[in-house]
Amino acid sequence: MISIAFFNNKGAVGKTSLVYHLAWMMADLGKRTLAVDWDPQCNLTSIFLDSAQVEALWPEDNDRLTIYGALQGAFQGTGKVVKPHLELLNDNLALLPGDLLLSSIEDTLSLSWNACQAGDARAFRDTTAMYEAARLAAEDLSAEITLIDVGPNLGAINRSALLAADFVVTPLAPDLFSLQGLRNLGPKLQEWRNLWREIKEKSKVKDLHLPPGSMKPLGYVLMQHAIRDKRPVASYERWMVRIPGVYRSSVLGDSTPAPDLPSEDDYCLAMFRHYRSLMPMAMEARKPIFHLKPADGAIGAHFNAVRDCGREFNDLAEKILGLINL
Repeated sequence: MISIAFFNNKGAVGKTSLVYHLAWMMADLGKRTLAVDWDPQCNLTSIFLDSAQVEALWPEDNDRLTIYGALQGAFQGTGKVVKPHLELLNDNLALLPGDLLLSSIEDTLSLSWNACQAGDARAFRDTTAMYEAARLAAEDLSAEITLIDVGPNLGAINRSALLAADFVVTPLAPDLFSLQGLRNLGPKLQEWRNLWREIKEKSKVKDLHLPPGSMKPLGYVLMQHAIRDKRPVASYERWMVRIPGVYRSSVLGDSTPAPDLPSEDDYCLAMFRHYRSLMPMAMEARKPIFHLKPADGAIGAHFNAVRDCGREFNDLAEKILGLINL
């Protein structure tokens, strides 16, 4: 099983929508796909499931059918990580649902990271609990690929989540804040990767699965840019030309000259335009944009946009699968 986290220090770039659509496309291509919602805001869960379905996962007796429910015993000291409940969307796709209560383990994870450096066994169990939950879920589904959605911050929850990631894809918007997010993200990933390499050598817990913590940068996806006459509008292009160089220097530590545009950059996995009116339509129909039918309202120009969206996500999925040899 190969895991990919979608992560940027800057929010509101379309990250969760990207994970949602890519998960459906991977499943459409015949890959057994697990989508994991590790963002305490639960945006991925709310796209996949309606409010009644989510409410059923969060019973008042606290026996929650979510990622928090799988971790609860471990963090309360009453047991180990248990096999998570999965919401099956079709034969090839399942969701490991998120939970607002996940934020309650942030402080514990922060303290555990420091304690791991002293070789504390309980700290290793806490730090690797999110990885263990994802591992058990992927094993239960016989998943070939796991797509991980995390929040836009550099906190302890995201650090533990990213330890489980073989690869990291960075969604970006063409603006100043995404560029600054890249500058923050790259050094932090390198720090976490290097520290975990040192820390895991100190573990003496024999029955513990330790994540590799490779977090290899796979590339970036440029989201939400507007196009006029087949070119990005000038306000976007101003920032787009800087992305290849900042990605190389900050994320890859590469000082070699970068291409002038993302469209010429091998690390740019895809460039997605706005699908402005189609996303609300897809949310209403509870399906990805490229599954919309005329009965859902996708007629005329909308039908052409649905077809274009499908082609773009198919190309991105095929590119990622090729890069990870899956």
